[in-house]
Amino acid sequence: MKIGPKYLLVKNFLKESIQQGKFKVGDFLPSEHELCSRFSVTRTTTRKALDELIKEGYIEKQQGKGSRVKERRKSLGLLTVKGFSEAVGKNVNTIFLTKPQIGEWKEEIIFPVKKEDKDAQCIFFERLRCVNSLPVMLERNWLPVTILQGFTDRQFVDESFFKTLSQEYLIEITGSKQEIRAEYADDKIAEILSVERNSPVLHISVLFSTNHRKLTIYSELFCNTRDFPVGNQYFM
Repeated sequence: MKIGPKYLLVKNFLKESIQQGKFKVGDFLPSEHELCSRFSVTRTTTRKALDELIKEGYIEKQQGKGSRVKERRKSLGLLTVKGFSEAVGKNVNTIFLTKPQIGEWKEEIIFPVKKEDKDAQCIFFERLRCVNSLPVMLERNWLPVTILQGFTDRQFVDESFFKTLSQEYLIEITGSKQEIRAEYADDKIAEILSVERNSPVLHISVLFSTNHRKLTIYSELFCNTRDFPVGNQYFM
């Protein structure tokens, strides 16, 4: 049998186990010897599977100890509030202004919505991200209703949209396109971000691609950059 199917069997088993939380951040994976025995493969095949997971950012090698699950930090262009990730779990909180619900696609989405997406309804949710109780980012998201069964009834894993996609649906963000513009806050945006009307805000439109060929995510972000300037990473 060719090495391709065998190493993919090992890789996909480990990857899904990580995504589903069976192996958590900091956990060590089974040893190469255990994997060879479990899947009846050679050490070369096992190492190829582990190397692929290292390239994708799921694990790291520790000399003399084995392969350990690492915290994934996916860079997505100009999409973050600087200092946001450092503060996660300390002084950051996320407020759902609109919990996930089924509705219609809106004209405010900047990137053109695909025809196959428009033919059905969408899932929409709106969140406010705060640091030290200060509103920093208003986030609006739309995605096709046909892909994520039961999404509107699920609690987010660790308040993370991306982590929920990964662990609950085995879906990963693979890239993004962004359009960035400076705008003046209208009455609604100003009230939500606690700034004066017509204060400058950064409006970022994002089109997220995923490893599911039929799932595209459309996002509109409004950032109060007065205290937290935009950097080069963003974690949803």
